[in-house]
Amino acid sequence: MSSLSTGAAALPDGRIIEDTVVPARAPWSAVVAKGQVLRLIDIEGQQAIDFLCFGADPYEGEVERYHMPNTIKIPKNILLGQGTVLYSQFARPMMTITDDSCGGHDTIFGCCSFAVDQVRYGKQNGECCQRNFERELATHGLGPEHVVANANFFMNVPVAADGHAEITDSQSRPGDYVDLRAEMDVIAVLSNCPQELNPAAGAGPTPIRAIVFDPA
Repeated sequence: MSSLSTGAAALPDGRIIEDTVVPARAPWSAVVAKGQVLRLIDIEGQQAIDFLCFGADPYEGEVERYHMPNTIKIPKNILLGQGTVLYSQFARPMMTITDDSCGGHDTIFGCCSFAVDQVRYGKQNGECCQRNFERELATHGLGPEHVVANANFFMNVPVAADGHAEITDSQSRPGDYVDLRAEMDVIAVLSNCPQELNPAAGAGPTPIRAIVFDPA
């Protein structure tokens, strides 16, 4: 596992293709070729990153996309961590978590939206992950119907024995990161969560860093 230093993850070994600081509350996306790795860094800690990925090319005439149930059912685990494979609706591997300094990432709570926040809290944030996804997907020719149940990196959702689940303070520290290796050419899309009505973004949304690289 790569070392951490002074609140920032060490640069990965290999050729860096893209290195972007994603502002608080903003979306981001990139095409990650098979074999390349996407590193997501929680710069200041306790910042949820809502994440989806899609096949860069159609499969059997359909848009291939991250599938939460298959990602849970195949390993029989609701948490994401090192070694987890993100599967598509065709049960094909899309990305693999090859390195992870935090662990315990959420698969079940999906993204925030204006509608659900209004129901849960009686008010809304200025932005939401649903709209971030829709805006970013549009740049790849994908529509709102392609916003499906997503993964939430650095978001902590403990599940009790009675089934109760709730977002709590994240376990991620400044500089924590997760590496995702593309098992096919993928479009990786994220929303740097703008949530301020629950602890998904700690004390308030902060920037994150996304690095695409060819491993050494």
